Amino acid sequence: MSISSADACISHSSNNLALSNKINGMRGSRCNAAGTPRTRLERLLRERELRKFNKSLNDGANELSNSDPYSPDSETSSCFTDEESLETISVNNRSSSDRCERQDFRPSRQRLLVVANRLPVSAVRRADDSWQLEISVGGLVSALLGVKEFETRWIGWAGVNVPDEIGQKTLRKALAEKRCIPVFLDEETVHQYYNGYCNNILWPLFHYLGLPQEDRLATTRSFQSQFDAYKRVNQMFADVVNEHYVEGDVVWCHDYHLMFLPKCLKDYNQNMKVGWFLHTPFPSSEIHRTLPSRTVLLKSVLAADLVGFHTYDYARHFVSACTRIAGLEGTPEGIEDHGKLTRVAAFPIGIDSDRFIRALELPQVQEHMKELKERFAGRKVMLGVDRLDMIKGLPQKVLAFEKFLEENPHWRDKVVLLQIAVPTRTDVTEYQKLTSQVHEIVGRINGRFGTLTDVPIHHLDRSLDFCSLCALYAVTDVALVTSLRDGMNLVSYEFVACQSSKKGVLILSEFAGAAQSLGAGALLVNPWNVTEVASSIGDALNMPADEREKRHHHNFMHVTTHTSQEWAATFVSELNDTIVEAQLRTRQIPPPLPIEIAVDRYSQSNNRLLILGFNATLTEPVDTLGRKGCQIKEMEPKLHQDLREPLKKLCDDPKTTILVLSGSDRSVLDDNFGDFSLWLAAENGMFLRATKGDWMTTMPENLNMEWGDSVQHVFEYFTERTPRSHFELRETSLIWNYKYADVEFGRLQARDLLQHLWTGPISNASLDVVQGSRSVEVRSVGVTKGAAIDRILGEIVHKKGMKEPIDYVLCVGHFLAKDEDIYTFFEPELPSEVQTPVRSHVTSPLGASVSKLSTSVSREDRSSVVERNSSYHVSGDVLKSRVEEGFSVLDLPGDNYFSCSVARKRSNARYLLKSSNDVVQLLAELSNTRIDNMITGESAKEG
Repeated sequence: MSISSADACISHSSNNLALSNKINGMRGSRCNAAGTPRTRLERLLRERELRKFNKSLNDGANELSNSDPYSPDSETSSCFTDEESLETISVNNRSSSDRCERQDFRPSRQRLLVVANRLPVSAVRRADDSWQLEISVGGLVSALLGVKEFETRWIGWAGVNVPDEIGQKTLRKALAEKRCIPVFLDEETVHQYYNGYCNNILWPLFHYLGLPQEDRLATTRSFQSQFDAYKRVNQMFADVVNEHYVEGDVVWCHDYHLMFLPKCLKDYNQNMKVGWFLHTPFPSSEIHRTLPSRTVLLKSVLAADLVGFHTYDYARHFVSACTRIAGLEGTPEGIEDHGKLTRVAAFPIGIDSDRFIRALELPQVQEHMKELKERFAGRKVMLGVDRLDMIKGLPQKVLAFEKFLEENPHWRDKVVLLQIAVPTRTDVTEYQKLTSQVHEIVGRINGRFGTLTDVPIHHLDRSLDFCSLCALYAVTDVALVTSLRDGMNLVSYEFVACQSSKKGVLILSEFAGAAQSLGAGALLVNPWNVTEVASSIGDALNMPADEREKRHHHNFMHVTTHTSQEWAATFVSELNDTIVEAQLRTRQIPPPLPIEIAVDRYSQSNNRLLILGFNATLTEPVDTLGRKGCQIKEMEPKLHQDLREPLKKLCDDPKTTILVLSGSDRSVLDDNFGDFSLWLAAENGMFLRATKGDWMTTMPENLNMEWGDSVQHVFEYFTERTPRSHFELRETSLIWNYKYADVEFGRLQARDLLQHLWTGPISNASLDVVQGSRSVEVRSVGVTKGAAIDRILGEIVHKKGMKEPIDYVLCVGHFLAKDEDIYTFFEPELPSEVQTPVRSHVTSPLGASVSKLSTSVSREDRSSVVERNSSYHVSGDVLKSRVEEGFSVLDLPGDNYFSCSVARKRSNARYLLKSSNDVVQLLAELSNTRIDNMITGESAKEG
């Protein structure tokens, strides 16, 4: 039904007229520019109101239809429905102004590509060119049933091997009618990927069952082939997605089968909107670290824009694994890796509650309910609906029921347990053993407490149809969910949705994800504690009616509010919003250094100054987790081996001056650069020397270091109580580093250390406390690289006897935020007050308008740069004094200034380099440019 016709029908009733007025009001508010949402919360609240409005409109249209869209015989999932029945207003990421421009107020629906291991239909081959499709059952299918706000396409495996081209072609055509797209897998691949890596490695690990223990050598040999098959299948899924992807689509990847998929998709198109959701628990980092491919999978998932879990616990475990195992930075928003933020959040899944509520009114369900009430008249009905799986706790459940019957003889003829155990993986030995074990326990209990006419446990090894299941939910007095580990468990949701009249009690395992959502209204139990579960059964059966009603009301409100539709809409809305925020954040992050332009400007300049940091800039990258002795390597940093040759060539260039500016001690710089002809500035510029000269101090006279001993005592104390931490004692600062300590413990210790410092040694001292990502440094106020560079520059110009102004500056380093004032020191900015009519503007190759900076240092001030507490400050376009009359130290066009941060996401620098390996590439190209210029010059002379 079109929106215009729906509006016409709705206007016939007074109630719907009020709704129509509300809609008009909403239109006006959305078209109001002042109402444009500015924050994440405002945007998400607006999307939520729009979804409510859409639901009201669709409900009004559905009331006019004679057919019952929630009938079990009707195909309610968006992938099974005709295009016309999906005509509905949806929430997308278009601007409000775009919506207002459409006269009929019908924004197009956003396409949603749902990518899961299995399609929501199973294919059965009838002939070479004929297929029968049957709706599959499962948590994801149930959760997305009824989601119509998006134009949905499903991509996945059809569950059947189709080796011939004719079969593949006809199956594609048959599935296309159901809006499904198949991925074809052969039997060997399925065995290695699905039965092997997914179900034999990942699934047990994520459910805390651990990796396979028996036949370890065979497992080790086959692991790599299974993982290779896993990656290969994920790439096959990515290829199918890429084939059907249209710009603006949202790609929603599901579950542990496709952990490698986000990376594959982003490798294809970095701008693709990718979300990943896990339907199982995510284990603690200590469990996950046992997986051989742990880091690869974590980083592959982090390629997604949004990562979702059922509960906060799972999300917390994932963030912890990323920080502890992969060495990445955890933030309140998620995980940050080289400037890219992957949002990590909890999205509790729901069900299509209306489908179950309306099903209770169907005649066939009513008939089933009547039969069940007659069959179990005079007895309380307890219900369990589970897959026959190790994690579902079926043995524990029946043992607890046996314990209850032992301790409560008066209940033996008044209660019955109906256990539906759906068989799964019947070809696996462990599952066969579990089935035998459950049957043995049930048989023993029935033989012990049963009679000739009845037994206490009715156990079925099969699934029930939808109508029978709803009727069973409706007549149940107590539902018993004893999962040992469960991602969510939607059976508990379905039970609550069908209990509007009975107000039954839910006994729920605390290890099921649903315990986070329904815990307030349920009786939470530890399924391993058989005595506790037995006691809870008694509490549930004897619970007063008013308490049952209160508990049910709480859970019912949650189930009917947090529906599958709301779950899917919220996830996609958050994903769209995450993309917007990522774009805004990317604009704040400097772009990568244009190496070709930097090299070209270098070759055209006459007097160059290269300012280089040391740690994480000229050193080899180390493992932040401290493996392979990396902590020792960082405590004794060494120059990157690949830098020796290019650095030597650059030092030999008379037109190039190199300054290594570091926070390290003087001895560290001496050990690494003694063989080079360059300048060294240690301890953030407080000490300076040419490698052929002696160390001199640029330290101000009034620099007070009396606080050093007391701060050192604090650092020693926290180093002793924080394993794998260390501190460095320097002449002008002290640093405590906990980079290799346990992440969370290190942060707690750092917080405690700061409290000790502020309330003790530095409470009245003129000091700066500089916090790095995993370090705490104490230094005197004003000790920064930017504050020292003007004094250093004057001394270098004097010692070298420069006759030409410096016309090219490259400043590269992994500096703390406190020291990034060095980047802004050389920025060619116009003065705010000084009139400079002679200053000329130039345009950079990147299109930015910049100014030419003329800076000079006086001979008088230069001679006293070390002895006096003096500092040259930029004022306008010149330094206040001059080296020689008419000579400028800096004549720096904006195009010739390249400030570059290494491996730091947000920076005052103009550009970024990812790691010291990129610094190697940059300096190598600069050194090769010098050689090329020399060859060109020699050729010109010969000519």
